Amino acid sequence: MSLDWRYWFFATLFMLHHLMLADAASYGAKECRIPWLAEATAEQLQDGLKNGCFKSVDLVKAYMDRISKIDAQFGTILELNPDALGIAKQLDSERAQGKTRGPLHGLPVLLKDMIGTKDKMQTAAGSWALVGAKVPADATVAAKLRENGLVILGKTSMSEWANFRSVNSSNGWNARRGYTFGAYYPDQDPNGSSSGSAVATDLGLITFALGTETSGSILLPSERNNIVGIKPTVGLTSRYMVIPLSERQDTIGPLARTVKDAAMLLQAIAGPDDKDNYTLASPFAEKLPDYFAACKLSGLRGKRIGIPRNVIEYLGPAGAPIVSAFEAAVTVISAAGATVVDNANFTAYSDFYGSLKPATVVAADFSTNIKGYLGNLERNPNHLQNLEDIRSFTQHSALEGYPSRDTGVWDQTIALGMDNTSPSFWSWYQEVLYFGEEGGLLGALARGKLDAVILPTLVGFDIPAIVGTPGITVPLGAYPNGTPVEYNTRGDLIQRAPGIPFGISFLGPKWSEEELIGMAYAFEQQTLVRNKLKRSLKVDS
Repeated sequence: MSLDWRYWFFATLFMLHHLMLADAASYGAKECRIPWLAEATAEQLQDGLKNGCFKSVDLVKAYMDRISKIDAQFGTILELNPDALGIAKQLDSERAQGKTRGPLHGLPVLLKDMIGTKDKMQTAAGSWALVGAKVPADATVAAKLRENGLVILGKTSMSEWANFRSVNSSNGWNARRGYTFGAYYPDQDPNGSSSGSAVATDLGLITFALGTETSGSILLPSERNNIVGIKPTVGLTSRYMVIPLSERQDTIGPLARTVKDAAMLLQAIAGPDDKDNYTLASPFAEKLPDYFAACKLSGLRGKRIGIPRNVIEYLGPAGAPIVSAFEAAVTVISAAGATVVDNANFTAYSDFYGSLKPATVVAADFSTNIKGYLGNLERNPNHLQNLEDIRSFTQHSALEGYPSRDTGVWDQTIALGMDNTSPSFWSWYQEVLYFGEEGGLLGALARGKLDAVILPTLVGFDIPAIVGTPGITVPLGAYPNGTPVEYNTRGDLIQRAPGIPFGISFLGPKWSEEELIGMAYAFEQQTLVRNKLKRSLKVDS
């Protein structure tokens, strides 16, 4: 007796249906998991959390595991937050109850060891002088991260005292951890001083991180390590309970692998703060721009972008590979709809380049500002009151590497005998401002009716620093094969060699982050340089 054909037909359909479901389930299981952390974006991680593919606790554990396997050879992390898993568990519980604190809820972040946290971690600028000290409150940017549902995973290594101690030390070195290395050449100089934040972000030891900048300390390590860095306008992000250098130049900003991720982190930390009067000058008291929404492919269309050729000349013959990549970038920017204005020069740049006055302003600010920070500490076990006390501790502590690494910057600052209340300070500061205003970036923007200027990041950080204007660096390229290997002045790190990355910076007037993010995103998406560069050191199986 033969079976009805309809039986075979429906039986076959039934089997096919279940096979398709099995395949879909198998595919979903494969896809619904923590993505490859080396390049995972905040959006990808947030999608996984929203869809229940993993929890924040799982993500924190995954990053901790990656750090434990990789970081020994790079030295990016000073310490992990012992409460990180507990915080992640609480955030998972909130999500399960239908509550999220923002688009970054449940994601981990690392902070440079300048940014105060009132928890079980240190805030010590990489120095033993402040180990054991306690801040009276979270830094405002740290508090904002917590309010937005991020997990502060730990503190990153850095150039000790933000490169404001020695004249003969190394980028990324500090007494607490030792060296930090970049991953694109053996013994690579990571640049400074947000070195650990930059390298950790590049290696996927974290989604993104915060750094601080006085002059180049976000932009330079970001470019050297093939990532995006945003140096915000001074006053867009609060400096409260962040170890200070200069109230006129210090700013806190994000380091990330993509412009979108950097924009999302900037959104979380920006805004006015009564505890930092510079932020009260912000035009965004009522509402911040939507920095994430600024990430549009049309971000360069219709923009007028200038090139200060006289600044690029200071790269010299060794900068030829950077100039070549920069010229290719100009072609991309023009093709994307921007009007490029050549010779939008910084007219006082040669005078600036040979002047000691910008460094003197920072030194005078530090002499004053560090007293205020030390005086506000809740606990100060080494009884530090001023720069002289810090220098004395450093010179008498066997842990601080003195005298091999000197205190030359502090020696000169103390010998100067000037702080920012001195009668001569204001006139010096006005001269310095001229280098960045009429004689620098702001003059070039005004004369050319420009939206921004572009420069290789290696020569694009210093003028924005002195006038407190924003900048964004995006990967541009890397030194080619055959590049002569060049060591730093101490002779212990390599700062130029085949494969070491460099970047391009978009620079604009104060409070122009929204426009700069749009330009940087459009350029990033047109070029995707980060994906094309290869590390010399193996970090993934």
